[in-house]
Amino acid sequence: MNMYKFIRSVKLNEAACRGCFNCMKQCPTQAIRVHNGKAHIIDKFCIDCGRCVRYCPHHAKIPDYDSLDVLNNFKYTVALPAPSLYAQYNNLTSPDIVLNALLKLGFDDVFEVSAAAELVSEASRNYIKEHQDEAPFISTACPSIVRLVRVKFPALIPRLLPLKPPVEIAAEIARKRAVEKTGLDPSDIGIIFISPCPSKVSYAKAPLGIKKSDIDNVVAIKEVYPLLLPHMKQAEDIPLLSQSGRIGIGWGNRGGESAGIITDNYLAADGIVNVLRVLEGLEDEKIHGLKFVELNACSGGCVGGVLTVENPYVAESKTKKITRYLPVSQSHLESYPDLDLMWNGRIEYEPVFRLGSTFKESLHMMKTVESLTKELPGLDCGSCGAPTCQALAEDIVRGEASVTDCTYVFRDTINHLSGEIGNLAKTLQQQDSANHASPEVKNYIEQLMEELTELNKLV
Repeated sequence: MNMYKFIRSVKLNEAACRGCFNCMKQCPTQAIRVHNGKAHIIDKFCIDCGRCVRYCPHHAKIPDYDSLDVLNNFKYTVALPAPSLYAQYNNLTSPDIVLNALLKLGFDDVFEVSAAAELVSEASRNYIKEHQDEAPFISTACPSIVRLVRVKFPALIPRLLPLKPPVEIAAEIARKRAVEKTGLDPSDIGIIFISPCPSKVSYAKAPLGIKKSDIDNVVAIKEVYPLLLPHMKQAEDIPLLSQSGRIGIGWGNRGGESAGIITDNYLAADGIVNVLRVLEGLEDEKIHGLKFVELNACSGGCVGGVLTVENPYVAESKTKKITRYLPVSQSHLESYPDLDLMWNGRIEYEPVFRLGSTFKESLHMMKTVESLTKELPGLDCGSCGAPTCQALAEDIVRGEASVTDCTYVFRDTINHLSGEIGNLAKTLQQQDSANHASPEVKNYIEQLMEELTELNKLV
């Protein structure tokens, strides 16, 4: 298995971690274990949804992203602002204010991801119309969702909409435009995405559906946000740079992508827990009559990413105010006749949760897991360091844990040993009284009694 596929952009600060179990209990893919008082993230299980970052009270989960120093690595840089960037600011009357501030900050050019989103919306409408019999299609804009489908819902992989995400389309257009404008070699041009979430960082390093991303670096909205504020004060007589309408900027909100599809037969779910329910319903064929399914790992959509600064529901309201007087769409595919929006690679199932190397071995190991799970208390308390009793049983079968890691099993084991030692001590005491045992036997009896006392303290 190619582990390059399992790059993750959420790291652990061990010094800050106190092993409190919060992240482990909140992880939707059970990718976290807590042992020896510290959390541990299992790379191949993690989908970079950022939920652990949000729920860690000690800020021990750290999103990994680039600093703005990367601007110094290129001769020419282009900023790709996410649609959710606009929703971070109070009283913003035009996207052009933010775009011009990015130029003043040090970027040489800007290209909106929201403009590319309008192109993807148009392409999505066309693709769904041409493949109606294969509906419903699942959005592929969120890398965490694509990865979740890839590792947990293989039956739904054919339903993934085979289009590149808007950020990738924006990067391709931005690089081509910069090359034409400057005459520089493409490698001298830095395409910098300003992201609301860590999953886009992982996507840029290991993209899905294509061989290599045109995104060079990814910086966080929360890092750029305060730096733009001083450059946004003088907003009069600024160049008009925005190429986005309501559809494109609306992609930052939950339901925004679905609005661009222009159909009533859609479902939009946000928050990874709700997403899991929808995917389970689709897999079990309990959800019918849909053409499109929009899924966002973050609550509220991209405006709820952990690299943003504004409350997602306040940001959603701000987005609606910003787009109130904008045209429906300002970017159209006819302006980019040579643009290829389709995947040029296959998305394959990655059986990271499979226990064995073969189906027969996995079946045998699963039976063992079921047997072990029945022996465990079924409390899912997490004190063993695994999120559930079944997760512990799976770890035991993989050879990564022991049944005595369960506090309750350990207690019962100690009680049993305590009883055995007590009985042995009584037998030896009786033999000592009848046979006048040697000092060595007496010392042994005293040692057993001391061990019995310590074991009882553990219980």
